[in-house]
Amino acid sequence: MNPELSIALVSIARPTFDVLLAQSVADTVYTQLQWTGYRVVGTGAKLIIDAAGVEEAKTELQNTQFDLLILLQASFADSSMAVTLAEVVQDRALPLLLWAVPEDRSGGRLRLNSLCGINLAAHALKRRNIAYDYLLLPADAPQALDRIEQVARAGRTQRLLRGSRIGLVGEPPTGFDTCHFDAAELASRFGVQVVPLALGETLQAAADVSTERCQEFVDRVAVFVPNLDELNTAATAGTAGVYTALRDRAQADKLDGIAVRCWPEFFTELGCAACGAMSMLTEEAIPCSCEADINGTLTLVMLQAISDSQPFITDLVNVDAESDSAVLWHCGLAPISMADPGQPIEGTIHSNRRLPLLFQFTLKPGRVTLARLHHTPQSGYQLVIGGGEMIAAPPSFSGTSGVVRFDRPVLQVLDTIMAEGLEHHLCLVYGDYRSALRAFARLADLPVLDLT
Repeated sequence: MNPELSIALVSIARPTFDVLLAQSVADTVYTQLQWTGYRVVGTGAKLIIDAAGVEEAKTELQNTQFDLLILLQASFADSSMAVTLAEVVQDRALPLLLWAVPEDRSGGRLRLNSLCGINLAAHALKRRNIAYDYLLLPADAPQALDRIEQVARAGRTQRLLRGSRIGLVGEPPTGFDTCHFDAAELASRFGVQVVPLALGETLQAAADVSTERCQEFVDRVAVFVPNLDELNTAATAGTAGVYTALRDRAQADKLDGIAVRCWPEFFTELGCAACGAMSMLTEEAIPCSCEADINGTLTLVMLQAISDSQPFITDLVNVDAESDSAVLWHCGLAPISMADPGQPIEGTIHSNRRLPLLFQFTLKPGRVTLARLHHTPQSGYQLVIGGGEMIAAPPSFSGTSGVVRFDRPVLQVLDTIMAEGLEHHLCLVYGDYRSALRAFARLADLPVLDLT
């Protein structure tokens, strides 16, 4: 994962206003963005004041990859420059941020008239159905940088999702309507391609992995799983083969995530669990979901892009009104970076199928963001967004689980989930990315269903 965000900055002005002050504003914004660690592209602090400058800036943008375009209204200018430059982001479905700076009521000359400039631009963009957001903040305001980060993360997520490829191993189990999907709708709505991976071929590829390559996986896992030698050796090697086969396909087919029909065939035909393999792939930035949940996997890819960290797909399995908490659980496929450092990571067997390899640990305490691309034939796609605090607690169940206290009372969250008929899989990532997710929802024209 690459945490670097790319910001395209174009500073526009008009020479009849205070050009020296406008240049100072542009210089400050450019410096602030660089100090924050963004990759700053575009024409930067150079003031664009005429048609030739606009064409130069447009060419620069067309030849550069970025996550967000900031049109800095360093002074007043009419809307024509903003419209011309906005067409670049419209073609790529990337976010556009209009930035004006406030002026003191000095009783003298209106030196910049920056606010009026973004007002003109906003009207022109709205007429052309070009999406935008805006800031009215000083050039060195910390709040501006916070807002820029959220919108840029949304832009990067949009950019990464378009053209992403999700592998699908097998089909969802019978009765798991929550895992159904429409490949054509995913392609048109998000630019996502589903790549079918035949279940039988995947099982055979896993069985054919060499002993040496399986042992490489086992040796890696043994570093953080001290009881690995207590588990069935052949079954553990089977999970190693699953990991290697899926990893090979991900590299060969350039997959950004994988949805796996994890039962019953991996147990009945390979004699092992796929969970430990999916955990390690998710840890290595190839997020995996079980039960062939394509929309769930896409949510994982989205969360990974927006957060720069590993996500986890989970079930809500327990709520307790008295403690106002819930348990999020899965068999054993959480990425190991989510483990509570105060408790051990253990290798274990599947609670129902009684075969390894799964990882057993409690989720570490900390702030978490919840999300799900929810879909119904009636309403299409919605983005579920929630938040909470994972709290320190002993293991609730075998496998990987954590006790969460939602930002809303737990019974209200449950009522929303049940009333809306949400999918049984929720996805989570550590950190607070709700603002960035809402920015992404606006960018992707997704209605938001709020759990917070």
